[in-house]
Formats: sequence, C-alpha cells, structure tokens
Amino acid sequence: MTYQQCLDWLFNQLPMYQRTGSISYKADIGNIVQATEKLGNPHKDFKSIHIAGTNGKGSTSHLIASVLQEAGYKTGLYTSPHLKDFRERIRINGEMIKQEYVIQFITENKDWFSQIGMSFFEMTVALAFDHFAKEKVDMAIIEVGLGGRLDSTNIIQPELSIITNIGLDHTNLLGDSIEKITKEKGGIIKPNTTVIIGRKQNKTKAIFDHIAHNNKSNLHYAENCDYESDLKGNYQKENINTAYTAIKILRSKGWSIKDYHIKNGFKNVQKNTSLLGRWMIMGDKPKIICDTAHNVDGIESVFKQIFNLKFQNLHIVFGVVEDKKIDNILKLLPKNAQYYLCQAKIPRAMDVNQLHKKVHEHQLSSNYFKSVASALKHAKLSAKENDLIFIGGSTFVVAEII
Repeated sequence: MTYQQCLDWLFNQLPMYQRTGSISYKADIGNIVQATEKLGNPHKDFKSIHIAGTNGKGSTSHLIASVLQEAGYKTGLYTSPHLKDFRERIRINGEMIKQEYVIQFITENKDWFSQIGMSFFEMTVALAFDHFAKEKVDMAIIEVGLGGRLDSTNIIQPELSIITNIGLDHTNLLGDSIEKITKEKGGIIKPNTTVIIGRKQNKTKAIFDHIAHNNKSNLHYAENCDYESDLKGNYQKENINTAYTAIKILRSKGWSIKDYHIKNGFKNVQKNTSLLGRWMIMGDKPKIICDTAHNVDGIESVFKQIFNLKFQNLHIVFGVVEDKKIDNILKLLPKNAQYYLCQAKIPRAMDVNQLHKKVHEHQLSSNYFKSVASALKHAKLSAKENDLIFIGGSTFVVAEII
C-alpha cells in the first residue's frame, strides 16, 4: 500500500467522528483492549500523562510536551483532530510519525482491524501506542478524543491525569448538564494516580472530589504562575497554569526539570511542537486572526480578546458543524460585524444555507459563500487596512485556511 492508500482506507473503512459526528461514537472500549493485547500491550511500555477537558487540552498537552523536550526527555504527543496532515496526531519531539511507519502498521494490521470492527479513532490510538513503545519515549502525553470514561485512550495507567475544564459540548453524547459531563470526563481518574483539575468550578468540584476520594487519588487544582508563553490567546493563561502545576508535580516525582526548562518550554511551544490554530496571526493590514475555538466557552473567550483589540471594522469568516447548539453560540457573536458564512468540506459541517437562516434570525449581517476560501477572499476584498478579519467557529474552517 502507498501512504495515500493507507489514509484512504483509514478514512473510509468506518465512520470517523471528525467527519460524521455522533454515529461514529462507540460507548465501550472493548475493541482497543483487544487490539492492544494483540499488539503486545504497547501502552504498558512507556510512561504517560492523560489529558481530558472541554477546552484547552490540546494547548495544555503541547505546553507540557515543550517543557519536557527542553528538559531533554524524548516526548511523545498524541492529539486530535489534525488540521492539515493526519500525522499531526502522533509526534515525538515535535516530529510527525513517518509515512513509512503508518504504511507498515496499517498493512500488517488492517485485516484483523476490520474483523473486530475497529473505528478510525481506535486504529489511530493503537498506531500511536505502538509507535511510542517502539521508539522508547520517556513520556507520552495522551489527549482524550471525546469524553473520557469510554474513550479509547482510557486504557493507559498514567503518571498523572489532567482535566482542564468542563463546559457544555457534545451534549448529545456526554450528557446535557455540566454534572453529567463531569462524570464522563472524570472517568479518566485512576486509582492512586495524581489528578490535576485546571479550573475550579462550583458544579464540578464535589464530583471530582468524590471520584478522587473513591480512587484514593491525590487531587490538585491548578496553581497560578508568572510564566509567559508564545501561545498568545488570553485564554492560554489557564492552560499555562495547568501545565505548570503538572510540571511541578512531575518534579516532585523525580523528573529532572529546571526552571529554565519551564521558561524556554513555554516560550517555544510552536517551535518545539508545531502547534497550529490557536490565536494564530495570519496577516496584517488588515490583521487576520484564526482560532479553533468551537464551543460556547471557547468562542466566548476568543471574542473577549477580540473586543480588547483596536480596529475599525470587524469581518468574521464563520462556519460550524451541525451537531452544535448554534443558537447558544450565535448569542455570543457581535452584531456590529460583517459575517462571511461558509461550510467546511466535511459531511459533518452545517449546510451554509441553514447557517445563513440561523444567523439572520439573530439579526447578524451576513453573506454566504460556497467555500471557506471564497468567504475569506471576499472578506479580504471588503476589509480596509485598519479592519480585523477573524476566522473561526469550527476546527475544520480553520484547517482549510492554514
């Protein structure tokens, strides 16, 4: 098989949440258990940190990875979704997994993967675990795909578990309340394992305290720190505090991490890990910013920062996926902006005509376009030098313009 044939097989074999949404969500972890047993349980051959949460888990993962790399540790990083290249999901010291490794792994295992009905995400998790074990990483930072309790990554026994924050997202799968979602994400808390909660929230504290107590797990809340990062979104301060607390606990466990490793790691996240799409400056005159925030909490944080910027007129290139509670998101968007609506090239994207009707109901001024590229082109044609163009609403909208 060629690399492209491997990708085609992965993407087409079974439904994938990134493309199709809830029909691909599997409410059990039996397949990944069976798969890793056949592979020799590679996840037991490396140390790991497990990270869940509604927002910030990707940034927190990359912040910690960057610090560990600065400290000289061989660091694996598993995240999702990818923006441009499938191999972004699986990195070691910032380097993507090689195409040849993907080809060999899929070629050797695709037949029995099909026999047991492995999903796209399960196969990707198995690939990452196999790669990290064979490359003998010192630490692998593993980001939860969706939820926590029933996520395929939840077979690891980590050194440290982190839950960044809890918000209302994927309510059709995880529950329609903060409390229900907290229990799902709290499912990554393992017996006798240190746990960090990134944000202390009234509705979640008692639940996390109860789960940690039952598991005899040492629970910490993120501490404030004075470190700065090259990740410039204001919302990153919470992620920096969470990452710092994780590093501090790793130090107490014997990991050799100096203060200058933390400083340099936080300052060089993008260089060390190639993180994309977080408060990313794409141009100047007019200033163009994109961000992958895609739920109420994330979008609210992004627009708080936008409102603090100086600009003349605001132009927003905007698209969403169809399983979002769009009315709750649209309530947050400014009325004194021009909207350029679009539809990402995935089946899960909300039809742009439907989005236009919803936007109109909220009395927002908008036009709609056949593609993300076309929407951005028209925004650039309309914007003056002192204007601001923001691109967002969906990870997949941002992916198409990076």
